[in-house]
Amino acid sequence: MIEVLLVGTGAADGWPSPFCRCASCEAARARGVVRGQTSALVDDDLLIDCGPETPGAVVRHGRTLAGVTHLLITHAHFDHLGPQALLMRSWVEGLGELEIVGPADALEVCRPWVGPDDPVRFTPVAAGDRVRVGRYDVRVLPAQHQVFRRGDAVLYDITGPDGARLLWATDTGPWEPDWFETVRGARFDAVFLEETLGDREEISASHLGLPRFGAMLDRLREVGAVDGVTAVVGVHLGHHNPPPDVLDRRLAALGARAGADGEVVALRPRGADRRGRAV
Repeated sequence: MIEVLLVGTGAADGWPSPFCRCASCEAARARGVVRGQTSALVDDDLLIDCGPETPGAVVRHGRTLAGVTHLLITHAHFDHLGPQALLMRSWVEGLGELEIVGPADALEVCRPWVGPDDPVRFTPVAAGDRVRVGRYDVRVLPAQHQVFRRGDAVLYDITGPDGARLLWATDTGPWEPDWFETVRGARFDAVFLEETLGDREEISASHLGLPRFGAMLDRLREVGAVDGVTAVVGVHLGHHNPPPDVLDRRLAALGARAGADGEVVALRPRGADRRGRAV
């Protein structure tokens, strides 16, 4: 089993946006639905992205980062990578080695925050790589997103030691047709797919709104990456979405749901056949 704690499920400015009084933000405030910057803690030892809000959010969720031995970084945008956390980690004695895995440009952002004697190891990866990250088998997939240059943002296909498998897919715009061939037959146990823009997809080609989110799911189903057992969870949710109750209904119509900050998603493998990883 893989246990995924959704540390945050919001866009870069969270939701409600702290500077906004739009109907969507006001409705979220009224319902007490507050989303911080998107990241996840897997089995307490693997952290996916670490924006500036992540360390404090982990503590508020009743967890600790003391057991984290591996950090996967998708890209270097500020809400996904707050390297100051590495300095905070260095103030605690007795921690073991931390491996940081991510695109080379993202690792460069981290290096100034790591002292010469800090137990930190950098592993650069690019789309198409397959690496062993602690107990996890990780395939690195391309994202339709960039910070400094093309290719410096990635997604992760992660399989745990018992075969439970998830797709972490944020940030990204719509994928090219051949992208879907890389996950044909994957039968993910969970897909965490960004849905940033709601009905405002004209804002950015590098994120998904509801129409693109639905189209991506349709294609994932066509290639057997998503099926009736797969939990499809929307993350990186921003205030361009409709109010939370409306969003819930629209995602449900697509066979998905919105993730919630502090939620734990438990993924159980489908059987021994998953261990072979044909794709």
